[in-house]
Amino acid sequence: MRRKAPAKPLRVCVLSSHPLVLDEFSRLLAAARIHARAQRLDSAPPAKRPQPAAPRAQVYVLDAHAPQPVSEARLQDLRAARPRARVVVLADKFSEPAVFAFLRLGARGLLTYSDARRQLPAALRAIAAGGLWVPRAWLSRFVERICGARDAVRAAPLARTSRREQQVLDALLENLANKEIASRLNISERTVKFHVSNLLAKYGLRRRADLILQSFQMRSSG
Repeated sequence: MRRKAPAKPLRVCVLSSHPLVLDEFSRLLAAARIHARAQRLDSAPPAKRPQPAAPRAQVYVLDAHAPQPVSEARLQDLRAARPRARVVVLADKFSEPAVFAFLRLGARGLLTYSDARRQLPAALRAIAAGGLWVPRAWLSRFVERICGARDAVRAAPLARTSRREQQVLDALLENLANKEIASRLNISERTVKFHVSNLLAKYGLRRRADLILQSFQMRSSG
């Protein structure tokens, strides 16, 4: 019987100009058996002093304690250097404009420092698996903003989905990873992937993040 190859460890890079943030969250991830590399950012705005290239990682944790324009520029530069980068943004708190800006720039997760102390390992695993980690209320308002006022949103035609596909879609909207969905529905991860692929095909989409956003769009217009 062939043994399964051990899963590769999740590779994470923590980016911050604050040494205490780097130390705290590097320790937290190490305790969760997540390989994290810390990189200190220069406190100067990126336009004035270019940052060194971030090391390759599956997910990046970007500290946004700097002024909002600086944090946005850092995220934009990171995404330009690493187009496939999956980024979680940390901050003391998020204003609605900041939420919209970070999501528009491609952030896959948003966590306050207090939430990150409890949720960061789970968030990183979910995002590495292709999910999002954004409060549903924020994501819903973001979609409404993209589409204009709620009354102006046109409902996309509802794809005909099976009961099981709808259960998988509901779980995706809760930011659950494939393994968690499989456990909840008592099915295999392979079956979860099959249903996600079917949903993407029915909605004419390529990424599960787009599927989540479009689902919020249709629900907000209903």
